[in-house]
Amino acid sequence: MTRLPEFADSLSPLDDPSREALKAAIRTMHFDKGDYLLESGRVCKYIYFIEEGLAKTSFHNGEKEFIMRFFPEHSIFTVLDSYVQRTPSTYNIIALEPVTVSFIFRADMDDLCARHHSIERFLRSLVSLASINMMKRISEMLEEDGKQRYERFIFEQGKLLKRISLADLAAYLGITQVSLSRIRAIR
Repeated sequence: MTRLPEFADSLSPLDDPSREALKAAIRTMHFDKGDYLLESGRVCKYIYFIEEGLAKTSFHNGEKEFIMRFFPEHSIFTVLDSYVQRTPSTYNIIALEPVTVSFIFRADMDDLCARHHSIERFLRSLVSLASINMMKRISEMLEEDGKQRYERFIFEQGKLLKRISLADLAAYLGITQVSLSRIRAIR
């Protein structure tokens, strides 16, 4: 059973008809570790909700991978620019563990928003939250050094340390694995 309707309620309360319509639109899929939920170059047509597992969004710049975010259980996300503009994504979404996601097709969400004001409010809240999170992530990368970003990660997402590789952590922090080893050694 999906927890997406409860998550939606937590962002913006849904009335009963909206909640039932949302439940009817939700689909579920399983991905194995290493599977792509979305490959770069494809249009993101879904809003995802992680029921179980862990995923990441990342992109490659030449030979180097940059990880934008990790999404553990009960996270909701999409590749916002691709989803909104219906353009090919520059990001990948990859399962870091076996993942079960609930998702809603863009066309279904558009229909739900047209028919249910409370779902439209939920989507607006979701887009606002995603924009705030993107600005926060950009600020971290521009204003903090590697040690500060590591400390922030430990404080905010420390529970993920046992679930991600050091290579992925370094790619998220925007530093080399050697630099990460130094930071961890003096901590």
